[in-house]
Amino acid sequence: MGFTNIVSLLGGVALFLFGMSVMGDSLKKVAGNKLEVILYKLSSNPIKGILLGTGVTAVIQSSSATSVMVVGFVNSGMMKVNQAIGIIMGAILGTSITGWILCLNSISGSGASIAALFSTAVLTGVTALIGIVMRMAAKKSSTKHVGEILLGFAVLMYGMSAMSGAVSPLRESPEFISLLTKFSNPAVGILVGLVFTAILQSASAAVGILQALAVTGAISFNVAFPVLLGIGIGASVPVLLSALGASVNAKRTAFVYLVIDVLGAIICGTVFYAIDYFVNFGFTENTMTMVSIAFVNTFYRLVTVLVLTPFIGLLDRFVCRVYPDNPEALAEQADFERLESRFLAHPALSIEQSRLVINSMAEKSRENLFDAMTLRKNYSAKLFARVEELEGVIDRYEDKLGQYLVKITGAPLNEEQTRVVSRYLHTLSDLERISDHAENIGETATEIEEKKIHFSHEATHEILVLESAIKEIVNMALDSFINNDIELAKDIEPLEEVIDGLCDQMKYNHVMRLQNNSCTLENGFVFNDLITDYERIADHCSNIGVAILETESDELLAHEYKDQLKDKHNEHFTEEFKRFSSIFRF
Repeated sequence: MGFTNIVSLLGGVALFLFGMSVMGDSLKKVAGNKLEVILYKLSSNPIKGILLGTGVTAVIQSSSATSVMVVGFVNSGMMKVNQAIGIIMGAILGTSITGWILCLNSISGSGASIAALFSTAVLTGVTALIGIVMRMAAKKSSTKHVGEILLGFAVLMYGMSAMSGAVSPLRESPEFISLLTKFSNPAVGILVGLVFTAILQSASAAVGILQALAVTGAISFNVAFPVLLGIGIGASVPVLLSALGASVNAKRTAFVYLVIDVLGAIICGTVFYAIDYFVNFGFTENTMTMVSIAFVNTFYRLVTVLVLTPFIGLLDRFVCRVYPDNPEALAEQADFERLESRFLAHPALSIEQSRLVINSMAEKSRENLFDAMTLRKNYSAKLFARVEELEGVIDRYEDKLGQYLVKITGAPLNEEQTRVVSRYLHTLSDLERISDHAENIGETATEIEEKKIHFSHEATHEILVLESAIKEIVNMALDSFINNDIELAKDIEPLEEVIDGLCDQMKYNHVMRLQNNSCTLENGFVFNDLITDYERIADHCSNIGVAILETESDELLAHEYKDQLKDKHNEHFTEEFKRFSSIFRF
């Protein structure tokens, strides 16, 4: 195989992959977000899921894209793992459609025969011409996207023709034929198919290249079959990569793609080679064509889906064992199970269940903030990942609790129950915002670590004092909320005022250090980010304290107390302000 043929082959592969990408992306643009909606809403049972997965993958020409989409649904909690398994099976089957499209490349003819009208050259030329006209002349974006689909198809077919033409001389190469005979060893063939697909990140592309090699006449069934088995397994690589850093359920979903392909290869391979050993199939040495490769690929995937469909529940349980729920996930599930819709008819019970769940959320917010503060002093990528993960958990708590509490307000409540639900609704967003600021602090700590930022001795001391005050006010706010401690809630506002003063003083000191050249602007940006997040956290703690006073005390007294705080004429406020000022000072 000469240098020119090698360049032609690589160019053909590049055009083939580019055409497939353009065609798939344009198909998704034409469909808009309908594909995602269909996958999400119409996967209520395995059969529907398989049909949907097959159809969507046939449209977008990528089982990996469909499966990655499904992993995203599961990761967000919108879809369960057993729903996703059916769609993934359909995606594995649907990706074989591409092979049949590529069979158009095998149509050829000569002279004025009808077959010549449908040859690759004619199809590619006509499709490209129509596509470019639609792409350049159309005013509607949807029509432009259809033109892009046709252009992508034309490029794909041209790339396929280039590959076929480049490898056709290999039919005369003894070295190439000798190499292919090694692939007839099932283990070698599966490994080659697996590695090749993992590199290309596309099973359709790998099958297409195998079909291109078939024009040499050197690809027998013994070579094609194990390579196709390996291609199926290799297609799971991009799906597995998409689940890195995702939730446990998302990892289960990605892993089940690999399990299905491995089981399919084991089942089909074992049954075929066992029967062949005893019966000695006569077709195993037959030369494969593009059509026969497409047929074997589809048949193997169809058998895999048919055999494994009855065992979807078993596959679900298996991946759950491989990726077991961690104790925190189980605790989260137990909390959400408390928010039972049947309790809504009994307000006392539903409010009590809400209390237990929101208290759990409060503890998680406290944990997340304190972990983030630890990051600033002792950075750890693992701990930062934990902060980000816990922020996602707290967001789910806010969503679930918010929806449940709103439903409770629709039930007949007495005055005391109304006040309690009101306090929970007020506090819910403050708890979530504390966790948001915790994530911000974690990101700032990451920036400090990556940029190797070092604060001056004075700035470091100021941050430590502020962080001590923040820990104190957070503990006071959350403890007063969890224990319904009105007296402790009254101490929150004086400390919040002290923290405001600390923040103002820190900003002033920072300006002085800038003028004295003892601090840099880069350090100053990070320093101010920390101050802002801590100041906002104190504000949310103040909101929690006020919500407790408003809902647990006489409403008139609560408003009177707030007015006294603003005027600074309250004796208790004055005493506590002095006490905290003496504790937290530079």
